Amino acid sequence: MTKLGLRDSVLTLTLIPTVLIGLLLGGYFTINRYIELDEILYQQGSTISEPLSIAIEQPLLAKNKQLLNRLISHAHNKHSPSIKTIAIFDERNELVLTSNYHRDFDDLMHDENLKNTKTTKVLDNNHLITFFTPIINHSTPDSQWDSAAFQASLGTVVVQLNKSQAIIGQQRALLVTGIIIILALVLAAILAIRLSHMFMTPLNRLVLATDKLIEGKRDTGLVQPMVGEFELLRQGLNTISDTMVGQKDEMQKHIDQATSDLRESLELYETQNIQLSIAKTDAQDANRVKSDFLAKMSHELRTPLNGVIGFTRQLHKTPLNKHQKDYLDTIELSANSLMTIISDILDFSKLEAGAMELESIQFQLRDNVNEVLTLLAPSADEKQLELSIYINSQVPDNITGDPTRFKQVLINLISNAIKFTEKGAIKIDIGHRLLDEERASVLVSVTDTGVGIPMDKQDALFTPFGQADSSITRKFGGTGLGLIITKHIVEAMGGRITLNSAPGQGTCFTFNGVFRIPNHSYNSDLPSKSLANKRILYLEPHEHTHHAVLSLLNEWQTQVTGCFTEESFLAEINKEFNYDICIIGHVAAVDEMQRLKGYIKAARDSTDYLYLMLNTVSHNMREAYIGCGADACLSKPLNHRKLCEVLAAPYRLDHPVHNIEENTEKLLPLKVLVVDDNDANLKLICTLLEEQIEHIDTAHNGSQAYSICKSNKYDIIFMDIQMPIMDGITACKLILESSLNEDTPIIAVTAHALAGEKEQLIKDGFKGYLTKPIDEDMLKQIISDHSPQSPLKRDKNRNIQAYIEPPFVSTSLDWPLALQRAGSKNELALEMLNMLLLSVPETLRLLDEATTSQDCEHVLSIIHKFHGACCYTGVPKLKALSETIETSLKNDCELEQIEPELFELQDELENLMKDAGLRGE
Repeated sequence: MTKLGLRDSVLTLTLIPTVLIGLLLGGYFTINRYIELDEILYQQGSTISEPLSIAIEQPLLAKNKQLLNRLISHAHNKHSPSIKTIAIFDERNELVLTSNYHRDFDDLMHDENLKNTKTTKVLDNNHLITFFTPIINHSTPDSQWDSAAFQASLGTVVVQLNKSQAIIGQQRALLVTGIIIILALVLAAILAIRLSHMFMTPLNRLVLATDKLIEGKRDTGLVQPMVGEFELLRQGLNTISDTMVGQKDEMQKHIDQATSDLRESLELYETQNIQLSIAKTDAQDANRVKSDFLAKMSHELRTPLNGVIGFTRQLHKTPLNKHQKDYLDTIELSANSLMTIISDILDFSKLEAGAMELESIQFQLRDNVNEVLTLLAPSADEKQLELSIYINSQVPDNITGDPTRFKQVLINLISNAIKFTEKGAIKIDIGHRLLDEERASVLVSVTDTGVGIPMDKQDALFTPFGQADSSITRKFGGTGLGLIITKHIVEAMGGRITLNSAPGQGTCFTFNGVFRIPNHSYNSDLPSKSLANKRILYLEPHEHTHHAVLSLLNEWQTQVTGCFTEESFLAEINKEFNYDICIIGHVAAVDEMQRLKGYIKAARDSTDYLYLMLNTVSHNMREAYIGCGADACLSKPLNHRKLCEVLAAPYRLDHPVHNIEENTEKLLPLKVLVVDDNDANLKLICTLLEEQIEHIDTAHNGSQAYSICKSNKYDIIFMDIQMPIMDGITACKLILESSLNEDTPIIAVTAHALAGEKEQLIKDGFKGYLTKPIDEDMLKQIISDHSPQSPLKRDKNRNIQAYIEPPFVSTSLDWPLALQRAGSKNELALEMLNMLLLSVPETLRLLDEATTSQDCEHVLSIIHKFHGACCYTGVPKLKALSETIETSLKNDCELEQIEPELFELQDELENLMKDAGLRGE
């Protein structure tokens, strides 16, 4: 809509009301005049026709036509020119007399209104108004009183009035009204124009002054005074002009000052940018130096640690006493802790540098989790914690992602849960949610019953070197980097980590990671079909472990009966039918041994196969329960693969009892070169290789290795990376370019852990990558991958183990068990048995002295040593007796209470010696 100016608004607001009011008033008065003229004409017609009809009655009765003519002529002349004509009709509607015979008179004679006229009728058409008034006979004699005759019509008087005069009057009134309205409009327009001119002149001057102010001109031109409010506006504009002039001058001063300051700031910023650029270059150089330092420190720290851990493992293979084993365990634990700290620092350095990249490898989720739990189970068993894992059956087992980083997250969270939990359980639950056809989000929660974390300390856990309490470093240890590394790894996997905790209520860490679902999956090699429809009795008081195992057994389509309590378990045993398999899950505590043995004894006759699931990794304890009647003893936490293979073993054709593989593995006829500048590391690798390889050569640097390779051909070369004189990468390139070993696979042996090094080493010519500390299985796998003579590539002979006669017959000797303990090696079994027999006289003598002196500690030491010897020979009775005595002594039992077992042990030993022919009596 177009906006009107002030002039147009004044004109519009003045003229429109004037026009409207004039039209309304003129119309009102004109219409009234029209109606008034019509009413006057009607009244005039009635006034003429009705008296005339009365005056005509007597002349009409007398038929005095002359009088009638004089009456209507007089009436016509008196009211001329309004009357058009006056006519008299008799009772037969025939014309008697008329004052004016005009051209439309014939239509009047045939008008229907002449008939049966009782009262005055009016007919209005075009320019005429016709009045029909009856002539009533009022002169009837009194003797003939008849109302009908009294009202009889003698005829009709017709008076026609001309409307032309009325129309002229109406037109005159309309004309006058129009003239008045036009005069009013002209007057209003004159007033509006003068009023608008009175407003617009000062307004135009004010607008012009405002434009000058906008243009920045100082002179507004408003010098002459104005009237009323315009004068106030003029004064205000002049004031604004003066103020703006002052402010403009002041602003110009500020602008000049700001411009000067800006120039100085730009010069300063330019100087700072140059300094920042130099600092950035220095920081990049420092970061590069730090990366090199970390790489070298990683090598220098891992190399001696590799020797410590490797030789510790080698020492474990030699005969050791109890204290020596404890010392070695402490050394290995300390070395592994130091290795973990180094790995955490390196990982944190990668995170800061943004160099941590995730691999995309297809792996099996459940086996990956089992590896973590197998690694952490000893720590949980030491504290008698229930470590339980439940993986929803719908979670895909084959996924694509980074298995190493996924395990690192699990290890950090579960190890923390074990560290901060003194009693109770650690529960791991794994579920998933499909994002689309190609991706799945794996959800993992780790819940413990530990000390808990206050709400105000929880945010600090995900900061570098952050812990819930400063005392934790002294009490529990650790660098405080585990959770920040875990958080970054989880975020790199497309997930997030949260925690829910309260002091004294435990902690629950939950995280998720997005993994791709591969197009092709590994085939499941679990022998679960052998377990279909097998009746299984399962006892497990721990709720989470119970549901986890129960879910697996149902998934394998077994008919399982689960029991939480001893009462329900014994009730199931006492039923008439037998079970195919009985599984007993329990806590592996010393005070629970008698109860577990009672379960085994009670269930043995009611099931074909009986298995235990205990939270212990102690070989001796598991062997003790197997000796009490269990077919096998599995360690918690649950490993689904081991559980399935153990349960299905008796129902498979390749069961070990019926099909024993002969061990024909020998040293490989290979020639290997080992290159390392560290003597301890070199000795460790050679020691590990001596168990697998026939011929080993060594070199202490790359130059020496290159010289040897010019004159000797090797099957495999193990090359350290960082060495004096010549490093491993240079030596590798020279050997591959010009030597007798251009086709020999060279394996890099290094402690480096920075991203991208493995790919770079492959590009440099190395065929494989071996990370310190060196593991025997990893070394064996490297040899298998790069040697045609490896055990995995040779055909294995599978012959049924021939029965070997025992050296003597004795009720105390189980020779097949002895062969099983010796790995089916007859010579080793004979040697182990001979060593036991030679130690019996000394054992009896020392035992007799200790019992005589009532020295419980000495007796326990003798029995413990003898029990260990029995574990590797086929003497189950002696093993069971020594285990019973040792357990009782560890529970602070007095010698008098185990005296019958001691006498029985002495008798069994003497009988064994007699059966072996070593004592004559």
